[in-house]
Amino acid sequence: MSKNIEIESKTLLNQATYEKMSQAFTAISDYNQQNFYFDTPDLDLANNESSVRIRIYVDKAEQTLKTKDKNPKQDTYHEVVEINDLLSLDQAEQMVEAAQAGEHFSFGGDVGNYLNQHFDPNIAANLELKTWSKTHRMLIRGPKECELTLDATLYEDGWADYELEIENDNSTLIKEVLAELEQQFGFKSTKDNTNQNKIQRAFAHRK
Repeated sequence: MSKNIEIESKTLLNQATYEKMSQAFTAISDYNQQNFYFDTPDLDLANNESSVRIRIYVDKAEQTLKTKDKNPKQDTYHEVVEINDLLSLDQAEQMVEAAQAGEHFSFGGDVGNYLNQHFDPNIAANLELKTWSKTHRMLIRGPKECELTLDATLYEDGWADYELEIENDNSTLIKEVLAELEQQFGFKSTKDNTNQNKIQRAFAHRK
């Protein structure tokens, strides 16, 4: 289990800018991931600015709960409390298959404990698979040796989008790196393309 505070700038890019940026810097790694999002029939988690997902990679998996930080360190960028439990690949696939079949199951581990301790018990007991997405993720070394994340995501209804994430504990560094990237690649972070929640986008593009 890991629990941490996640501070990141999230900016939607057009495909051309995404491709130019992905080719301009040294790649640290790139991989594919499947994301499965859960909520109650009444979307109680979303209504509490929280989410639960299972993420499956090629050889491993994890379950994650994200919830609003009640005492944020800053108010400029996206900031949440994130709780992760590692899962085996078989375990995650069995959980998703059960959810897809409409079978009931509860999240265990520290995600389950947090749900039970901080939310109405009916929420943890009534989670169901709501939607999914598939992401090709690139980790690249950007300006000022700051790690950047570039995501190309395909949603359930066939929609695709492209996103730049800059995650760092230093919000000043995020601001400086983002400004440098905007100047270099000719895009601008606005209220319409910044800090748009990926989970909300997945829900907007479910069938």
